Amino acid sequence: MVIYRNLDKSHYDKNSIVTVGTFDGIHLGHREIISKINELKKQGGFRSVVVTFDPHPQLILKNKSDGIKLLSTTEEKIDTFDKLGIDVLYILEFTRGLAETHAEDFLEKYLVNGIGLSHLVLGFDHSFGKNREGNFETISSLTSRYGFEVHKVEEFKGDTSINSTTIRKMLLEGEVEHAAKLLGNDYSFEGTVVQGDRRGNTIGFPTANLRLDDAHKLIPKNGVYAVTVDVDGFRYNGMMNIGNRPTVSEGNDIFIEVNIFDFDKDIYGRKIRVHTRKYLRGERKFGSIDELVAQLNKDKEDCINFLIK
Repeated sequence: MVIYRNLDKSHYDKNSIVTVGTFDGIHLGHREIISKINELKKQGGFRSVVVTFDPHPQLILKNKSDGIKLLSTTEEKIDTFDKLGIDVLYILEFTRGLAETHAEDFLEKYLVNGIGLSHLVLGFDHSFGKNREGNFETISSLTSRYGFEVHKVEEFKGDTSINSTTIRKMLLEGEVEHAAKLLGNDYSFEGTVVQGDRRGNTIGFPTANLRLDDAHKLIPKNGVYAVTVDVDGFRYNGMMNIGNRPTVSEGNDIFIEVNIFDFDKDIYGRKIRVHTRKYLRGERKFGSIDELVAQLNKDKEDCINFLIK
């Protein structure tokens, strides 16, 4: 997959099948759009193109970036689109100026004249441009003028509405298994292992303390999770605690601590990826360290029973 971050005449190819969107999470609804693109591509002579934005538009338009949490970092989107077989990914810088661009102007400048456009694929409820003018009906009226075809992908039917907002809400409520069904994969995040107080070593549960690489990445609900962990190309079972560690510390800081089963390597400063598999319980304060250790042993047993079933 080729990645471009600006328009250049050398990138132009009229035989392009294009879709546009933020694609936060690249969930099953988004994947239906990619499937349609790949179906059209099989007709031959076309390249598949995704146009997305960085930063996420909400970070610019809402003007309260600290409160917006996202399902996908830009690097995660790149990795997923590559695995889905996309040929070209355009990552356009999202600015307030771009937000004020009318849909037809965006279509003409970026898609028709900038990238090249033979087919445009849109989700059933997607729109782009100022005031969300560029819906399917509006774009359909412009196909003859600019010489392309537009295709609408109908809503992917699940047991609930599939959209990024719904998935965020599920994760914040600890419903990671349900969220995984809508995403098409377990919700995961990457971070760097940083030095902690090493308290876990003293009670038989050493942990990798994780600092997320992207401050806007959504952290699921506080509590204990069964997880799998990717380290240096290998995947391990483990359990994770997200929260304030009320039994051993005071304050409101959120810690992400991962106990990797059957693992004793020094990975300080290394990047690992954690896949959330099941929410086990909420975080709570125990009356003693012995009570905490007893609960951790039960948590580990529950994790193993779930992960190896």
